[in-house]
Amino acid sequence: MPDHAPDLPRPPERAQRYINRELSWLAFNARVIDQAYDTSNPLLERLNFLAISASNLDEFYNIRVSGLKAQVENEVTLRGDDGRTPAETLDAALEASAAMILRQHDCWQALRQEMAKAGIVVTGPDKLSRTDRVWLREFFRRMVLPLLTPIAVDPAHPFPLIPNRGVALVLQMRDPDGETARHLVPLPHQIGRFVRLGAKADGKAPLRFILLEQVILQFLDDLVPGFTLEASGMFRILRSTELEWDERAEDLIRTFENALRKRNRGQLIRLSIHRDTPPHLRAFLQQEMRADGNDLHIVSGLNGLADLKELVDCGRDDLRFPRFEPRYPERIRDYEGDAFAAIRAKDFVIHHPYESFDVVVHFLRQAAADPKVLAIKQTLYRTSADSPIVQALAEAALAGKSVTAMIELKARFDEEANIRWARNLEQAGAQVVYGFVGLKTHAKISMVVRDEDGPLRTYVHFGTGNYHPQTARVYTDLSFFTCDPAIARDAGALFNYMTGYAEPKTLEKCLFAPATLRNSIARLIGEEIAHARAGRPAAIWIKLNALIDAGIIDRLYEASAAGVAVNLVVRGMCALRPGVPGLSENITVRSIVGRFLEHSRIFCFGAGHGLPSPRARIYISSADMMPRNLDRRIEVMMPVENPTVHQQLLGQIMLASFKDNRNCWDMDGGGTYCRRAPAGDETPFTAHDYFMKNPSLSGRGSGLLRGTRPPELALLAAAKGKGGLTGS
Repeated sequence: MPDHAPDLPRPPERAQRYINRELSWLAFNARVIDQAYDTSNPLLERLNFLAISASNLDEFYNIRVSGLKAQVENEVTLRGDDGRTPAETLDAALEASAAMILRQHDCWQALRQEMAKAGIVVTGPDKLSRTDRVWLREFFRRMVLPLLTPIAVDPAHPFPLIPNRGVALVLQMRDPDGETARHLVPLPHQIGRFVRLGAKADGKAPLRFILLEQVILQFLDDLVPGFTLEASGMFRILRSTELEWDERAEDLIRTFENALRKRNRGQLIRLSIHRDTPPHLRAFLQQEMRADGNDLHIVSGLNGLADLKELVDCGRDDLRFPRFEPRYPERIRDYEGDAFAAIRAKDFVIHHPYESFDVVVHFLRQAAADPKVLAIKQTLYRTSADSPIVQALAEAALAGKSVTAMIELKARFDEEANIRWARNLEQAGAQVVYGFVGLKTHAKISMVVRDEDGPLRTYVHFGTGNYHPQTARVYTDLSFFTCDPAIARDAGALFNYMTGYAEPKTLEKCLFAPATLRNSIARLIGEEIAHARAGRPAAIWIKLNALIDAGIIDRLYEASAAGVAVNLVVRGMCALRPGVPGLSENITVRSIVGRFLEHSRIFCFGAGHGLPSPRARIYISSADMMPRNLDRRIEVMMPVENPTVHQQLLGQIMLASFKDNRNCWDMDGGGTYCRRAPAGDETPFTAHDYFMKNPSLSGRGSGLLRGTRPPELALLAAAKGKGGLTGS
């Protein structure tokens, strides 16, 4: 397995302060591919990492490459923070992604051989037995043929639309009169790409699969009888998925519906043609689709590696990670399932996916059923297809409660689902608001107002992740519950802003974008700079998904120059250059890529006491440090003041992230990531394993009183030992 990700292309000399965001993202995806090469991961999990990396790269083309191409076509020459023009960035990104694709295909060939040894075989037509062919023809006639549509391409039949991520066969055939004809056969998306051979397995025989396109080619006589196949090829399409819509439109729902209908017809971004496709058919496809040289890619192996996800779920659980069931926090059980009573007792954090998202669902279901609950307000950015959150809100509205749902229509790739949920909630009697035209509502807030025989009490849930039960099983996120009156007033003010444009000048405790978050982050960093200059301990710990905002990066460079110890855990894109003499020698950057997707955002400031310290100032947020989060989205950042939650975030989550020596990568000033390994007699440690085995502090409730406190993380060793932190 490679011990480090491939080096990024050397940046121009003028790019002294920032790493290009596109190349940084590609470096992140390279770390995902390395998990596919890592033999310590179960075989099918390695396949899953490969499929994820391929899906990631598809989306990179859909969004980032398409945006760069649009800038180049419009002759935009403005240089980015790293000094590159859009054309220079596009060239570098295409070069790096082409090398990445080759690496993905090499990985698939290696995994395919290992899978065959383990009893999962992806076979070809030449390996089929007579029994296989008989079974396969019957399967084809029953399950595939009714879904196929051969489309002739000639002057009377123009080249048809192939949608985004669509896969199709191109055929050159001779008709019964001896005339040459060309056909396209789009692969139906309603059935899988891999066809499992045989109706059942006996548990001992290997699982055998064949590609759908190979099945179709075997039985063309059923699809186009009387025609003779002369040549064939196969191709796949990626298109721009950026929505084009009129921000001045009065009916936002209808505007989005019209834009969504056009998404699959977006501009061609990439035409991937299989290597075995004859040159004349390649030229035919390129001409008909008006693909230039940058759009064309010749694929030597499987065209569409993202479809390997189908094989991951083939039933071989012995080749997957051991099943993990999230814990249900004892704190809720201590109050016999009464979430409101538990929150009144103290603030607490639920650490997903290690602790169950059912707590969040239960909170809203209890609110829907409780006659003392008068009102519920909820933001929705992404949720699941059968969302229990939406169901609870609908039940509350039907029960006569005041329900306000702030639904973000502009959540990429979830627009259709969000439109559907909006209409369902309106039918149930909820007040549905679609938010700002020019801003995305990315904050994750739920607010329940309850009559408790006195002044109304408000219970609030803040999240770093979406209200999505499925992703909450694989994303590491935080759910914070409180009934702090000041935070409740802040939540109410934010909902008034989102529904009625009544922007508060400031909040009592919380920070929010686009109004106060950027300047407040800069101020908090500035306070650490002042502590350092005054000779007091000064430290910053931040955990993020992305750090690309030049203003925040510059402020962190200032902190480093002043002697502030800055330790960052940035899962994905990072434009900051750490460890550069005279610029950032007091900054370290780590990335954790493993079983779960790191997604929580945590900000820790030593406040003159260094880190870790019980006097540190800690915040959690829905926002990454990107211009879009700070300037073009509604985001929330809230303080953590409860001592137990404070200790959980500092002494468990942050230190475990710094201590990880198995799934952690250290970044250097050139943008290269080197995978960390246990040094000498150092014990291997992964943050994900630690939290699967050790319950969090704030959710333990009576468990702590029974002496079942999770083991401490040896704070000084983590902070000062090998692979530890920059001078805290």
